[in-house]
Amino acid sequence: MTTFPIDLSAYKRISLDASKPTLTAEQKADLIANIQLCRDAIVFFTATGAARGVGGHTGGPFDTVPEVMILDALFRGAAEKYVPIFFDEAGHRVATQYLMSTLNGDLPAERLMEYRAAHSHLPGHPELGFTPGVKFSSGRLGHMWPYVNGVAMANPNKIAFCLGSDGSQQEGNDAEAARLAVAQNLNVKLIIDDNDVTIAGHPSKYLVGTTVAKTLVGHGLQILEGNGEDIDDLYARICQAVNTAGPIAIINHRPMCPGIVGLEGQTHGHDVISVKLAIEYLESHSQQAAADHLKGIKAPKNEYTFLGSSDKWDANRNVFGDAAVAILGRMSEAERVEKVKVIDSDLEGSCGLKKIHDAYPEVFISSGIMERGNFSAAAGFGMEPGKQGIFGTFSAFLEMCISEITMARLNNSNVLSHFSHSGIDDMADNTCHFGLNNMFADNGLSDGYDTNLYFPADPHQMKACLETIFHNPGLRFVFSTRSKVPAILDTNGKDFFGGDYKFVSGKDEVIREGTQGYIVSFGEALYRSLDAVERLKQEGIDIGLINKPTLNSIDEEMMAKIGKSPIVLVVESFNRKTGLGSRFGSQLLERGYKPNYNHLGTHIEGCGGLWEQFPHQGIDPAGIMAAVKKLMG
Repeated sequence: MTTFPIDLSAYKRISLDASKPTLTAEQKADLIANIQLCRDAIVFFTATGAARGVGGHTGGPFDTVPEVMILDALFRGAAEKYVPIFFDEAGHRVATQYLMSTLNGDLPAERLMEYRAAHSHLPGHPELGFTPGVKFSSGRLGHMWPYVNGVAMANPNKIAFCLGSDGSQQEGNDAEAARLAVAQNLNVKLIIDDNDVTIAGHPSKYLVGTTVAKTLVGHGLQILEGNGEDIDDLYARICQAVNTAGPIAIINHRPMCPGIVGLEGQTHGHDVISVKLAIEYLESHSQQAAADHLKGIKAPKNEYTFLGSSDKWDANRNVFGDAAVAILGRMSEAERVEKVKVIDSDLEGSCGLKKIHDAYPEVFISSGIMERGNFSAAAGFGMEPGKQGIFGTFSAFLEMCISEITMARLNNSNVLSHFSHSGIDDMADNTCHFGLNNMFADNGLSDGYDTNLYFPADPHQMKACLETIFHNPGLRFVFSTRSKVPAILDTNGKDFFGGDYKFVSGKDEVIREGTQGYIVSFGEALYRSLDAVERLKQEGIDIGLINKPTLNSIDEEMMAKIGKSPIVLVVESFNRKTGLGSRFGSQLLERGYKPNYNHLGTHIEGCGGLWEQFPHQGIDPAGIMAAVKKLMG
């Protein structure tokens, strides 16, 4: 492999003693040199992710390099005193874990240039046992502090650190963790990067009146605030925390991406640095070889041609916003204000809600990373007949809202929820961000208030779906993928869901007829299944395809049609244990139908990358075709 173009052997393996809270001139110079070296490295290898199209999240790990360098030196100076793990509850700061794994000799430096690539074992969040040198799995944002409390209980004579952020501190379980840490006087030290930036905005503006420091003081923690870029002060505060028993929060104020021209203090610094800005940064810091390497990277492309689909692709997650704006536009401003409230969870740009924000700000609330509370607020607004709460976030976070969904159902609330990033497509963040357990949303009793789960197959169907269900009462969950999807075509090459198509809730749809069996699919698995069907027909195997856009309803007419066929194969990207396929076979048997049956879904650890996730799980066209042939015997 190409040699890593930044000389990481220049890293100075210094040792620090917290009983001496003042840095010598030599120690300070060495720390500053390490900080610059590691910041250069992080800009470079995260930018390789930008160049290859897999993203990378530069800002968080770039920000926290000073504190990580100090912790590394403290761990080296007195390993027996600490739990020597850089626990981090801001999951996207994975670049920190990979860089430290390299500096500690567990991961070759050249591997860093495969950051987030498929099969590189370097996904967008750290995963224990998956990447050499990584010592914990962070899961989703804001989940580690409660876990580190337990680590501290297991190591009562040691100090445990948890790196946090003003974004991760917005999650409600951090409040619970704070109360437990204080009540039990746990030796947990929080090191919080308070840069006033999250994905969609600045917390000081969308959560006016709230500060991390005051919140934690209210929970009983001692607070040590300061400038995170002042190395002497930062080191002194970390030493004070180490030398003081009990839970302490070291809050470090700095702008996002300090010193990076074009990113400092900007919300887009949260995600990956652009190749252009990375090259400019690296060249200004005498890292020409790294800049030259970025210039030569070409993004891989999926060259596969899918049969039965158009060459026009669009992101359903954004189409959701377009469709909602069109519907809201037919209402007066007074009617919108009275009947609709849209509550974001810092993901408006990812879920299509920004379209609504831009068009009709009077009904939009920019809120923080507080999925449970935001969903409940939308449900409370929609408690009165005729009012609609609209909520959006990633599908991976649906599991966090199950109790709130139950309460909304018990209160007969009207909520239209958009859970984007469903399934596994284009998910370089990998397993912890897979949207796999979406069927959990339908967790009520059979006689409960209406709950419907929808996963439109293409942009045309997404628009038609919203037109049908927008004003319906009850809980409605609309799912979409991170990836773009193509338009589904009929046998004449026309848009299947175009023209006069009307979406009917609860109705399954025949995409292709077949005499030898049927594939049942939905969402982004539908166009892949359609490709498999077309190729099987070319081989003389006449398999049909059914689209099931309403996931949790039973279309009795369609069930009879496919139940009488020789084989039935459900294809989805949801969890094979909990998805549609896990229940569809039972539904067939309950009705006396006994075709040869199987179901494909996500069932193993992800592989990173983008489209590569589908063949990795065996749910690409080749895997689907093989499963059909196996069912046929």
